[in-house]
Amino acid sequence: MEQTSKYIIRAENLVKRVNGPAGSLTILDNISLAIKYGESLAVTGVSGSGKSTLIGILAGLDLPTSGKVILDNMDLTRLDEAGRAKLRNRRVGFVFQSFQLLQGLTALENVMLPLELAGNGAARDMALAHLAEVGLSDRSAHYPNQLSGGEQQRVAIARAFAGTPLVLFADELTGSLDQETAAQIVELLFRLNSERGTTLVLVTHDEAVATHCSRKLTLDGGRIRQPHVPA
Repeated sequence: MEQTSKYIIRAENLVKRVNGPAGSLTILDNISLAIKYGESLAVTGVSGSGKSTLIGILAGLDLPTSGKVILDNMDLTRLDEAGRAKLRNRRVGFVFQSFQLLQGLTALENVMLPLELAGNGAARDMALAHLAEVGLSDRSAHYPNQLSGGEQQRVAIARAFAGTPLVLFADELTGSLDQETAAQIVELLFRLNSERGTTLVLVTHDEAVATHCSRKLTLDGGRIRQPHVPA
């Protein structure tokens, strides 16, 4: 798609409310932001501040109660679920703290999966190349339960980048890793970001991770704590 804006993501007046036992609960309260192509943004804040809800809406996994999200010049709020899924498959990658690898598939097969779903005839060769990028060529035939936490996260990163996404969302990707392994994962992620120009949106409690990003946004009670001006 032709790039007609310098922003890959624009969110305008996002509100998210859910119904609970005590009535309506506002999770996001009038959030507006813009993220440039190739930028890295850290989304920080205490637990319950709305971070994961925000990136879920920015990625098209959920819809806001009101407001809109423009992702790569497409208004997510005007698409049905099938349309949002199609856009995610072509534009978006995900890395989560829980890895979310399929336990019945090898590392290679996990990385091949999004390529095969996209109809890529070179899925195996491409997946092997992606595993090599993350230093796991010798672990391609291993299943997730045969890999360490850091190795599983590397597989998840390889899978996320396999579809050459324009934007990658990561939700506490180092939360379950020890400090040394977490540092290696962060270094890997930002190296791939630099080499490919992929936009990164990272939810994190870790200030060391946040300082790697070009910009930081802090949520507090569903609102951006400080005035937010795109870099």
